[in-house]
Amino acid sequence: MGKKKLVLVGNGMAGVRCIEEILKLDPSGFEITIFGSEPHVNYNRILLSSILQGGTSFGDITLHDREWYERHHIHLYTGETVVQIDKHSQVVKTDQHRIVSYDQLIIATGSLPFSLPIPGADKQGVVTFRTIEDCQKIMEISKKSKNTVVIGGGVLGLEAAKGLLNLGMTVNVVHIGPYLMERQLDETAATMLQKELERQGMKFLLEKETKEIIGGTKANGLRFKDGTEVDADLVVMAAGVRPNVQLAKKSGIETNRAILVNDYMETSVPNIYAVGECVEHRGMIYGLVQPLYEQGKALAQRICGNEGLGYQGSVLSTQLKISGVDLFSVGMIHDKDSSTQSIKIYDEVERIYKKVVFQDHKIIGAVLYGETKERTKLLDMILKHQDVSDVEKVSLFPQVKDGGFSIASFPVSKIICNCNSVTKGTILEAIQREGLNTVEEIKKCTKASSSCGGCKPLVADLLSYLQNNDVEEVIDEKTGLCSCTTLNDDELVQEMQRQGLSTIQEVMEVLDWKNNEGCSICRPAINYYLGMINPEYESKQRALFINENRNAVFQSDGTYTLIPQMYGGITNPEQLRKIAQVAEKYHINDVAITSDQRILLLGVKKEDLSDVWSELNMRLSSPQVNGVQNIKTCIGEHICSCDKKPSIELAVSLEKQLEFFTTPYRVKMGISSCLHNEAGSTTKDVGVIRVERGWEIYIGGSGGRHVRAGELLCVAATTEEALELISGFVQYYRETANYLERTWEWVERVGLVHVREVLFDEELRHQLLQHLEEEITLRKKLVERSLY
Repeated sequence: MGKKKLVLVGNGMAGVRCIEEILKLDPSGFEITIFGSEPHVNYNRILLSSILQGGTSFGDITLHDREWYERHHIHLYTGETVVQIDKHSQVVKTDQHRIVSYDQLIIATGSLPFSLPIPGADKQGVVTFRTIEDCQKIMEISKKSKNTVVIGGGVLGLEAAKGLLNLGMTVNVVHIGPYLMERQLDETAATMLQKELERQGMKFLLEKETKEIIGGTKANGLRFKDGTEVDADLVVMAAGVRPNVQLAKKSGIETNRAILVNDYMETSVPNIYAVGECVEHRGMIYGLVQPLYEQGKALAQRICGNEGLGYQGSVLSTQLKISGVDLFSVGMIHDKDSSTQSIKIYDEVERIYKKVVFQDHKIIGAVLYGETKERTKLLDMILKHQDVSDVEKVSLFPQVKDGGFSIASFPVSKIICNCNSVTKGTILEAIQREGLNTVEEIKKCTKASSSCGGCKPLVADLLSYLQNNDVEEVIDEKTGLCSCTTLNDDELVQEMQRQGLSTIQEVMEVLDWKNNEGCSICRPAINYYLGMINPEYESKQRALFINENRNAVFQSDGTYTLIPQMYGGITNPEQLRKIAQVAEKYHINDVAITSDQRILLLGVKKEDLSDVWSELNMRLSSPQVNGVQNIKTCIGEHICSCDKKPSIELAVSLEKQLEFFTTPYRVKMGISSCLHNEAGSTTKDVGVIRVERGWEIYIGGSGGRHVRAGELLCVAATTEEALELISGFVQYYRETANYLERTWEWVERVGLVHVREVLFDEELRHQLLQHLEEEITLRKKLVERSLY
């Protein structure tokens, strides 16, 4: 098949980030054409205010130079606007009469600056603040002007005002609201911000509605509806933006406030997608960089044919880029009603204010002013919907004199740059391996702080921390899965998913295996990961598994072992009689009782296998070595008189739920009916003990040469809850552990607290159980189609 023709309308941050993600997933699958109305390559619009403030140059905000487009064989047309989409012929037409066909089209037209519809808005000296040209025009006018008015007291207006102040102008900020940044701040934080900016020289006119811009051909002031006036020979309109949807409307694509899309960024027209500020998703329009990047990632997955959840919406966070101001806001920061509560810390002397808003024992928003080192932790807690009912609330705000949150306390997996998903470990590794010495070098190497710039202080802290001679934290040298490859487990799985590899041989060929045949380490690992990525693959590989009633374990002497399934170790006279008759008929002389209360039929000859299966005609235990083993119960205990029925019922339910699933390493379970008797519960991968309050669940135990006690995961109040938590634990272990990584090693690596956070989150636990159920359904379908 030839390459698909992919056309991107808009050369901005959201659209080009989507193209980046597509190139990662399928580097050679598309012939890409990009149209941009501006005469520039892709640049970081968010940092335009930094240019006005003097901290950045135009060259510094370029994200992709022309060499990048050429390297990826992208046809780039700058200064050229798409004016028509023919959705029936699947072509676009430009203002330069160019016609380009497409198989798939992405609209990323962004937004337009909102210009107040008032008399005088067309006068000389009145500008918007959106593009490089706007920035250049403002800087040119500032050389001849003294008095500036910025209309708009939001993030963009304040950052622009600070830049004009740095250019030596007198600056008045006009805002229609009673206080600044009312969407992101409460009144206390806004008042503190205003006082700080006033100390820097800015002036404010609040609750002012502009009636007209006065003057002749040039602006010389504003008149407000209350009759007052203010002088100005430069007026910057920074009162917001509106989605650029004209092209979509003209082309018959459904719009509301913006272009309507579903979770997969699909519009109402087949093969046409939209992403960025021009998009309305679930009633929301996003203007911040992180949500737009998340949209681009979801769309890339869709265009490349990968299944996924799509885009699920974003939690909004804001950080003001003004020197001398440390300000962070995220989520819902206003106390809405009695369902929300907040905790506040206000230090007027040190000019520090912190507020966290709670709802249903979870953090839903926060405002930090004057000291923002907690921002990463709070944002992480909001994104994970972490239950904080057991957290001492004041511990969220360590005292400044105690040093606050130290960058050293962050785990290497902690995301420092949310826009680009760059972790502490990635930055540390880059600094150590590449010998980086400045934040700018880190930005170029890792992309950390290259988008909104809000994480720049954290990146600087991290650099300073590592340059301390006393630091002992070093990123270990990366080790490959085996000698056949330099890829580790995580990188291997990522490449298999990204490139859609579906067989062991294909993996080895495409990923440049040093040994074309692989080895005893990598072949079973690849086989396992292929099964986890595509459960149907796993089902097709089982040579001795035909269905639940026809499977066996091959032995070194050429015979086979069969294990009749006895859920919970319970059998009946009819089953025992049938087993005995078959054993006698086919001379199966070695019949054993296992430690997990099962009967083994040893030494079944290959030529008898089919007949033995037919005459037994009963469910057999899974032959999987690495899977959930039969559960040991205390059914054989006779000294204790406690009720054993609940523990047996739980064991039966778990065995039926989890049998025949492969796991990274074999998983052993034990269930004790009470504290009086043992099923080895505390030294199993999963151990369960029935107590007065319900079920104690232990995880990560080991009963091998090095005995290890399991750690208490929780106490489940009901049998149903215990079943859900254990099933969810096994599935999360299957999805995230490395091949042959034991449960205790995995728990130690990811952390017991993290496992709890995942399993106690109802939504995440539901997703894990859904994945498990989907595999069960698939297995049933495959049995019906005789694929086993």
